Amino acid sequence: MLEILYQDQYLIAVNKPAGMLVHRSWLDRHETVFVMQTLRDQIGQHVFTVHRLDKPTSGVLLLALSSDVARMLSQQLEQHQMQKVYHAVVRGYLSGEGESDAGTVDYALTEELDKIADKFASPDKAPQPAVSHYRVLAQTEMPVAIGRYDSARYSLVELKPETGRKHQLRRHMSHLRHPIIGDTTHGDLKQNRGMVQHFNCSGLMLHASHMQLPHPATGEMLSIKAPWDQRWQSVMTQFGWKDAVPELERVEFAADSSQDSEQFL
Repeated sequence: MLEILYQDQYLIAVNKPAGMLVHRSWLDRHETVFVMQTLRDQIGQHVFTVHRLDKPTSGVLLLALSSDVARMLSQQLEQHQMQKVYHAVVRGYLSGEGESDAGTVDYALTEELDKIADKFASPDKAPQPAVSHYRVLAQTEMPVAIGRYDSARYSLVELKPETGRKHQLRRHMSHLRHPIIGDTTHGDLKQNRGMVQHFNCSGLMLHASHMQLPHPATGEMLSIKAPWDQRWQSVMTQFGWKDAVPELERVEFAADSSQDSEQFL
């Protein structure tokens, strides 16, 4: 059962689990469980994709309940009317610009191509503009030896992408030399292994926490939040960050979570 964050006659939002594909892909032929099919069976009607989250990323995933609404939401996405907020745990003490705890990464990204899916795409395409905003929420130094250091430092970061390039947040944090923990493509392998060994936490520490958008039918502003999963809760506790983002702390859901969706608005 997927955790439903919001549902009405036009759209539905779920808290996508880390490690779950949004839809079937021949690039992951061994996978048998997908958000779209699971949700369709759960609510008894077809759903339509609006945006995607990478397989290892958890958090708010918005889907439409008709093709017309999907088209309207896709237009909102293209027109930057959807505001997305992510949280990530990164390696080291990330600092902001000047004396601030915040900053902006304005770093163009070359398109990442899949060897098979994008075999007909041009490899010479110019780098595309990419902008991400970040804010440091908490930091800690843990007394465990990882790599050549006697202790390990981590930062909890709020991320707001202004553009939507493939793996943008992961690549931008890597560009700052503060890769997201658990990132197997752009991250630090030793840190990833250390996270598993010392803190019993595996996987990408990137969570789509909050989405805000005008409702496609009513124009009312929707604000949808996805609480931390058990893995995130464990890290927040071990790192002493339990109060860093209180609105994402896990809450108990009724059997029919769609009836409780108002608590996320």
